[in-house]
Amino acid sequence: MSTIDLRSDTVTLPTADMLRAMTSAPLGDDVFGDDPTVNRLEETAADRLGKEAALLVPSGTMGNLLGLLVSARSGQEVIAEADSHLFLNEAAGAAVVGGIQVRQVPTERGILSPAQVLAAIRPDDDDHQPLSAAVTIENTHNWHGGVAWSLADARCLAETAHSRGLAVHTDGARIFNAAVAIGTDVATIARHTDTISFCLSKGLCCPVGSVLCGPAEKIRQARRWRKMLGGGMRQAGVLAAAGLVALDTMVDRLADDHRNARALAEGLAELPGIDCDLSRVQTNLVYFRLKNTDAAGFLAACSGEGLLGGAMGADLVRFVTHHGIGPADAQRALTICRDILRG
Repeated sequence: MSTIDLRSDTVTLPTADMLRAMTSAPLGDDVFGDDPTVNRLEETAADRLGKEAALLVPSGTMGNLLGLLVSARSGQEVIAEADSHLFLNEAAGAAVVGGIQVRQVPTERGILSPAQVLAAIRPDDDDHQPLSAAVTIENTHNWHGGVAWSLADARCLAETAHSRGLAVHTDGARIFNAAVAIGTDVATIARHTDTISFCLSKGLCCPVGSVLCGPAEKIRQARRWRKMLGGGMRQAGVLAAAGLVALDTMVDRLADDHRNARALAEGLAELPGIDCDLSRVQTNLVYFRLKNTDAAGFLAACSGEGLLGGAMGADLVRFVTHHGIGPADAQRALTICRDILRG
């Protein structure tokens, strides 16, 4: 029987339509700006998110780094949620490359409030402290269970940040999941941020790539940073072709992933030995705690039965639904978990 891989939505494979598009895409040299397929993807992404311009980059980590580099300078500080991917999982790039300090603000659900942002802004008249330059949003928020920001929360935070002269960058790795979850389009969400990056290689199923969108001048600056960081890919239209197919065909189906994640979470919550907060299961991520065993041992047993997941702590497990995981897979995963917990 086939393996059910719930480690991440990065394990998705390109669809047949993507593979066909990749083999026939017109190509050029993207560093010279003349790859027509990359140019079309960037124009499509910018239009889709309601921004002036966009830039194809190899990864979400680079997209976030560029978003910070064009919004803050060395010696300044950006405000981020304490469990943000940008702070925890991006190899301190902001500090190493940009000399930018990240100020971590703990929250209950991954949603920064205007009051928290105001409290974190450094005073301009104290030379001992770095100057605050930007605020970052993570939507959906990975470590808080895939929680999606409401439009009201995003608007209030952006208005607060802008009123104090701070830029806003959104880590929108799964922004299309967020849009589907709250029933709106991505441009409506992106209205409340200056720059926003999103991943093509997660739920949208592309083999590689992310896109940074924002004002034309900031994207121009980001293009120079991308070159410095080694992200200038030549005939990148091979990858961009898959991105165009993804934006056209893979967004609406994210609702299937959300339904499968919800069914999986509800089943897990009923199992003795598992604590799963259903209020956080809004998209395709399912986090749960093990009461009587450790995550490493539990997942090793799951792997032996053909189920893969991720250990996010000593007793914390993450399952991620995605294209290729259907309702039957979710039910089989539940059966495996139940049998392992029974011992």
